[in-house]
Amino acid sequence: MDSNNFSDVYGKYDALIAAGSKHQLHATIGTAFDELELFRQEHQGWLFGFLTYDLKNEVEELTSANPDHLHFPDLYFFEPEHLIIIKGDGITIISANASAILYQIEKQKIRQSLPSPGIVLQPRFSKEEYVDSVDQIQQHIVRGDIYVTNFCQEFYADGAEIEPLDIFNKLNALSPNPFACFFKHKELYLICASPERFLAKRGNKLISQPIKGTAKRQTDPQLDEQTKQQLQSNPKEQQENVMIVDLVRNDLTHSAKHGTVQTQELFGIYSFNQVHQMISTVVCELDENISTVQAIKNSFPMGSMTGAPKISAMQLMEQYEKSKRGLYSGSVGYFSPDGDMDFNVVIRSLLYNAENKYLSLHVGSAITYEAVAEQEYEECLVKASAMFEVLGS
Repeated sequence: MDSNNFSDVYGKYDALIAAGSKHQLHATIGTAFDELELFRQEHQGWLFGFLTYDLKNEVEELTSANPDHLHFPDLYFFEPEHLIIIKGDGITIISANASAILYQIEKQKIRQSLPSPGIVLQPRFSKEEYVDSVDQIQQHIVRGDIYVTNFCQEFYADGAEIEPLDIFNKLNALSPNPFACFFKHKELYLICASPERFLAKRGNKLISQPIKGTAKRQTDPQLDEQTKQQLQSNPKEQQENVMIVDLVRNDLTHSAKHGTVQTQELFGIYSFNQVHQMISTVVCELDENISTVQAIKNSFPMGSMTGAPKISAMQLMEQYEKSKRGLYSGSVGYFSPDGDMDFNVVIRSLLYNAENKYLSLHVGSAITYEAVAEQEYEECLVKASAMFEVLGS
């Protein structure tokens, strides 16, 4: 996990590297959160892992029937044998073999980057199909079924052969974001350049920072600044953002002490290599009767990847999307021994199954009544641009 030198008041580490497993949990939809609760009670040190988007089917009475070509576990966590914590100029190694690990680090040589694999990802939707789907989704908005939704599409490659760590290093150099992550579980890989925090706990405070609102960076500094200002004042982007902020506020009330939920920042503009993003920050004080695992469940899946009303939006997207989201729209993160936690939103990511050589990239955008389908399609391509580039598409 790499924060790429982005720092805010809630960031605790520059990087975390966890390897090996003393204990691990594989859980399936139905009892996954209960199993994670018990696993956390039994292992109160460091835990790392992920939750897939389709755990929504456990949180609510929902189903997923779209095809899954990646086959990630629904939920997976492990207690690491070895942990490296990097903060500023300090490095802490927690391991029974810390001296051996330090020796191996000192022996490492800088690895040369491999040539681009030249993989072209195929779309599940043609542009015409995507535009037609957005038009149909907007009819649901007109009827009042939903107000906003996150509509996602997949780009994929069969028979893809990549070196996942090399691709991650290239992506992290091209698009360094504060919640970047490389996760290997057997033959399954997450290559993640996420800019978004789902949920963190710091002391007795919960923090969620939903992203809604995207604008492409410009090479000309003056035009780039104009683009940034236009994003901040754009009524459509503000509407998307505030609807999701309201949804996140509602989610947090299920874990908060009464009257403590507040929007700490609304419509903040943050700049990354490819895009400017509109990010808001919602916080609350955690009810002492609510565990960290329960707090995650109470807000899962994150509002920025669902829509409002949340259940209706998730139901509709199962109808209109063509593939199972899996770990995309899910979350990767950690629990620490001091009771804190930090989890990202899995976006701007490649997912890879090395056994069946299936490579997947999902991207999505918010669909509102005012959304223009062609512009939403182009926004998806902007969000995917760094992943396309490192693959040589």
